[in-house]
Amino acid sequence: MTASNAFPNGASTQRAPAHGPLAVHDRFDYSPIHQRADYRWPNGARLAVYLGFNIEHFAFGEGMGARIGPALGEPDVLNYSWREYGNRVGVWRCLELFDDLALPAGVIANTAIFDHCPDVIAACVARGDELIGHGHTNSVHQGAMAEADERALLQHCRDRIAASGAGAPAGWLSPWIAESALTPDLLAETGYRYTLNWCHDDQPTRMRTRGGQPLWAIPYPQELNDIPMIIARQMDAKDFAGMIVDNFDEMLHQSRRESLVMGIALHPYLVGQPYRLRHLRRALEHLALARDRGDIWFTTPGAICDHVDTVLPSSPESATNGARA
Repeated sequence: MTASNAFPNGASTQRAPAHGPLAVHDRFDYSPIHQRADYRWPNGARLAVYLGFNIEHFAFGEGMGARIGPALGEPDVLNYSWREYGNRVGVWRCLELFDDLALPAGVIANTAIFDHCPDVIAACVARGDELIGHGHTNSVHQGAMAEADERALLQHCRDRIAASGAGAPAGWLSPWIAESALTPDLLAETGYRYTLNWCHDDQPTRMRTRGGQPLWAIPYPQELNDIPMIIARQMDAKDFAGMIVDNFDEMLHQSRRESLVMGIALHPYLVGQPYRLRHLRRALEHLALARDRGDIWFTTPGAICDHVDTVLPSSPESATNGARA
C-alpha cells in the first residue's frame, strides 16, 4: 500500500508492512555515538556547556502558557502574572547571577519581548549574549502554520533580532518545540544555521534540507530543562540543581571518549524565583569552577555551530555526525 509523501525533502510517509521499517523523517541518518569522527572543542576541551535562557512573553486573556495553577477561564490572571514575574524580576536576578560567574548565555527570545520589555534585550546585548529566534510569542506555536505564514514568522524574527544590535540570529528554537513538516527547510532558506528543536543526541547533527542548504541540530535538553522537570514532574528546586550537577559530572566523565554538548534550559519565571535561584547558584558555581580549571568550554549554541562547521566539513551524500576514522 502507498500513501502520499507529506515531507518535501523526500522523507517517506508510506504505510509500512506490519512488521517492516517504520516511517522516517530523512533529516539525518542513524549514527551510534561511539563510531563518529573525533574532534575537540576550543582549548582542547571535550565538553561544551551552554545556558539556553528562554525569555518569553504571553498574550493576556488568550493563548498557550505554562501554569502554576488551574486555568479557570480568561482572563487567567493567576498564570499570566506568575509568568510575567520572570520579565519584571526573575530575568534580572538571573542576569546578575550570570554576571557574578562571568557566564555567557544563549538568549532564546520571543520578539514580543522587544516591545514589551526592551530593557531586557538591551541588557542581554550589552552582556554580549547570543540572541536566538523563538517565535513572536509563546502564546502560539508554528506547527500548523501554512508554509507562507511560517516563512513570514521566521523572517520577521530574524529581521527584528538583527535590528537589536546583536546581529542576525544564527539559531532557532520553536515555541513549544512545535514544527511543521517544513520547518528545517524554511529555517535554512531564511538564513538560520542551526535549530535547537531536536533533542536526539549529545553531539551536533548535520540535517538534510530540501534545497541542500546546511542546517545543524545543536543539542537542546528536554531533561535538563526547568519546565518539564519543575512543572510537569513537580521537581523541587534543590533536586533540579542536583540534577544539573549530576548530569554535568557524568557527561564530563563520558567526554573522555568523545566531545559532547550539555545545554541547560532555563526560564526566569521559574528559576528566577528566589528560593530556586539559590539552588541554581550552587549548581552554576560548580560548573564555573570546572571552567576555571580548564575542564570545559562554557559557550553558546552559536559558537558550537561555528566550531563544528570548521571541524566537521560537510558531506554532500548524507547528513550524519560523521564516521569515526
